[in-house]
Amino acid sequence: MSRKHNIRNMTVIAHVDHGKTTLTDSLVAAAGIISQDKAGYTLYTDTRQDEQERNISIKSTSISMYYEIEDSEKIPELADGNEFLINLIDSPGHIDFSPEVTAALRVTDGALVVIDIVEGVSVQTETVLRQSMYEYIKPVFMINKLDRAFLELHLEPEEIYQSIRRTIETINVITYEFDEQIGCTTAQPQIGNVSFGSGLQGWAFTLNKFADIYSRKFGVSKDRLVEKLWGDHFYNPHTKKWTTSQTTKNGKVLKRAFCQFVLQPIHDIFYNVMEGNSLVYHKMLKSLGIKLTSEEDSLIGKNLLKVIMKKFLPASEALLDMIVLHLPSPVVAQNYRVEQIYTGPADDTCSIAMKNCDENGPLMLYVSKMIPASNGRFYAFGRVFSGAVHSGQKVRILGPSKYDCYVKNIQRTLLMMGKNVENMDSVPAGNIVGLVGVDQYIQKSGTITTSENAHCFNDMQFSVSPVVRIAVEPRHPKDLPKLMEGLKLLSKAYPLIEVSTEESGEHIVSGTGELHLEVCLRDLQNDFCNGMEIMRSEPLVSFKETLTIETPDFCMAKSPNKHNRIYMGANPIAVELIQYIEDEKITTNNLDKTQTRYLSDNFGWEEERIWSIGPGPNILVNRVKGSLYVNEIRDSVIAAFHWICNESILCSEPLRGVQFNIEDVTLHADAIHRGAGQILPCARRAMIACILSSKPRIFEPIFLVNIRTSYSSVGGVYGTLSRRRGVVIEESSLSSTLTTIKGYLPVLESFGFSDALRTATSGQAIPQSSFSHWQIIEDDPFNEDSRSYSICLDIRKRRGLGGTMPKLDRFIDSP
Repeated sequence: MSRKHNIRNMTVIAHVDHGKTTLTDSLVAAAGIISQDKAGYTLYTDTRQDEQERNISIKSTSISMYYEIEDSEKIPELADGNEFLINLIDSPGHIDFSPEVTAALRVTDGALVVIDIVEGVSVQTETVLRQSMYEYIKPVFMINKLDRAFLELHLEPEEIYQSIRRTIETINVITYEFDEQIGCTTAQPQIGNVSFGSGLQGWAFTLNKFADIYSRKFGVSKDRLVEKLWGDHFYNPHTKKWTTSQTTKNGKVLKRAFCQFVLQPIHDIFYNVMEGNSLVYHKMLKSLGIKLTSEEDSLIGKNLLKVIMKKFLPASEALLDMIVLHLPSPVVAQNYRVEQIYTGPADDTCSIAMKNCDENGPLMLYVSKMIPASNGRFYAFGRVFSGAVHSGQKVRILGPSKYDCYVKNIQRTLLMMGKNVENMDSVPAGNIVGLVGVDQYIQKSGTITTSENAHCFNDMQFSVSPVVRIAVEPRHPKDLPKLMEGLKLLSKAYPLIEVSTEESGEHIVSGTGELHLEVCLRDLQNDFCNGMEIMRSEPLVSFKETLTIETPDFCMAKSPNKHNRIYMGANPIAVELIQYIEDEKITTNNLDKTQTRYLSDNFGWEEERIWSIGPGPNILVNRVKGSLYVNEIRDSVIAAFHWICNESILCSEPLRGVQFNIEDVTLHADAIHRGAGQILPCARRAMIACILSSKPRIFEPIFLVNIRTSYSSVGGVYGTLSRRRGVVIEESSLSSTLTTIKGYLPVLESFGFSDALRTATSGQAIPQSSFSHWQIIEDDPFNEDSRSYSICLDIRKRRGLGGTMPKLDRFIDSP
């Protein structure tokens, strides 16, 4: 643990069912934690029962593994000896659980990106790869499931090469722009950061493996040969020369080097083993130096093939080569990552210690998630960036606010080993750690330090939003306190779960999708409420409110004592500005000079006139000139603005994309008559009047749906989407039998979509949904025949707001 150059912190990321957990078994087996025979079937990092039942990962799982590298050529220059510690986190692939991926990426430096050769780069692959790039995580790549290309699709070597080439090109489009910041991020097989193989069968290789075989056989330089084994390089056996032209002068078509020297031998082994040509494959095994025991030789078909390929090309060897040689150590990675994740100045003591990964510096530890333990307690899971953490140490625990600071002792430090934990006396900088005794002071994530001058780490940016909600209540009212305690624990256990209580008393759980909520509610009932019976509503959808035109006339509202008047207008914000505020997470408190200059140049902002930005992409602007006392009512008006942004008037949903302008005020000269009790309700009524005067509308959330299906089922996919107001935006071919359809689907129509799609396509279509954007419902919410009206009325009734829509004359005053 103290050899910082010999540590690799990495996350395995991929689309769902691309083989992350299966592939991870090969590394776990190589570390001696499970037997080689069970690798690919044990799924060691699927620690939950529902993960094993569903065959998908739900929570990210950490495991620390020790390896010794015997080949001195495979040891990096800065390494201290041949012993390496790999802290690996296996992350979920389903889009609903991508917050777990974000939490895992924050505490690691590298990523193993697994891609199914048949499906190629899927939506979630792109999403998690972009997430890793934004966190400055360096990737290596594994093209998985080559066995399917040989056994199921019966592809020729050239077809396999073209499929791999397209996949690599797609990857490099995403990663290329980050090359300067963190080194080589693009997939380049010739340098060894791409491997190919089958996680299920436990075999994989990099080009270096075959370059090594052929260099020994033919006496050619390995470095020169590895360059020839990828791309447009062809070997002419007659002239015994390399060429970049596939056709000779005589018109003969040459085989690509990758196909001839890499894929063809594997293809021949597959073909002859599956056909039972024992004489042929025994001859091949002899030339490769592979020996089978009598028991192994008696196997047939896929079982024999797996044994042979694991002996020929062990997956752990290829993966370890990539991880050790191409992923950075904490010393290297923290030097460029700290500025991206730390809010303090670049030259303060803590920042310098983290950049140097200094175990003698002040303790700087980031907790990225909380892991449920027993008795309602949690392990704090995080990464030591500088200093060292040890049992009994007194630390400062910093929360999201600068006022959230607790000085407490750490009870125990742990090493996370899948579903088990190992006690440690001390964990130095550069390592991943679990902590006991701080869970009461950290809600979801936080900073732990020993320095009084330390700043917090940046909050994690999630790629999804909690747009699906469900109301829960106990079957027996006496169990309500137990439910409320269980909801607190649930919120702590999942990074993006939001728990709230409506004015009507309903307890609302918000998640990213149907599956996310289903898993969370199962945990709530079984783990956090000890099996208590819980009643749940049908899934609900979050909406947002907005306006579509500028307020025709200023709206005036009087204070309750009639001594103060506020004149306001409102207008919709440009889509580009909304996007910028949301992407940059801009609020009044964190607006920096660069952002201010950008907003001034592109949107004509006058910073001194902006009173508030947010909640949400909403703005409050003071346009009053020459009025006395206007700055004295600022806090009250901002409070009213925050209120209306969080709970707007149509159905008490958040406001989005609205700018309120204070045009004029008339205030009483005596301060006692213009206090918060007078100004706040007056300003809120003026803002409501502005909304109702400007053709208000509601936003509904839209999913991006990625559907993989056969060509024969395309009609069923189109029909199912159209019946649910869905729109197809793209269709692309995966192979001669499979295609991918992308479309937009309203979240409101997504419940039961997977079942309907499977019914319409006889189970041949597999959908994957992720939040895409907000879309205005053009219907007038005051028209009783419109869809918007029925949506608003349902929400109002559920929240106890009444069964009628609000009227403008209730909120606007006459002069």
